[in-house]
Amino acid sequence: MKAKGITHLSISAKDLEESANFYKDLFGMGEIPAPDFPFPVKWLRVGGLQIHLFHTSDDAPSGHHFGLDVDDFEAFYAKAKEMGIIDGSDYFSHVYELPDGATQLYIRDPAGNMVEMNYPDINDLDRSKFDEIRKLGAKPGESPVLYMG
Repeated sequence: MKAKGITHLSISAKDLEESANFYKDLFGMGEIPAPDFPFPVKWLRVGGLQIHLFHTSDDAPSGHHFGLDVDDFEAFYAKAKEMGIIDGSDYFSHVYELPDGATQLYIRDPAGNMVEMNYPDINDLDRSKFDEIRKLGAKPGESPVLYMG
């Protein structure tokens, strides 16, 4: 199992509009649609990569992280669980399915840095290998939990 490439970098923004405009105006980045998160975000495209801006206040925990595409999400999940490195905070402690069918999981490196592991198609995965899978951006009245092992 190995990482295949970096997909994005996530950074904090105290003013989402101001930060998004900075990157768009100075570097010519284009804004792209972002899924519904439980906190405000803006996503920008730079070449084949993305920058994800997370709205934060002075007292909010950092959402800084980078995303890696992985070749075997099930193996990475099992290894991360074995190593005890799956992020333990409320939102970041789950496997998520994004609206486009991609899958993500957040882990912490030894220094506490957050890393997001991404896989392009949840339909390629054996759901029984996961404790729980949640749907990101579930509509009101729709259960956010898709699978509980």
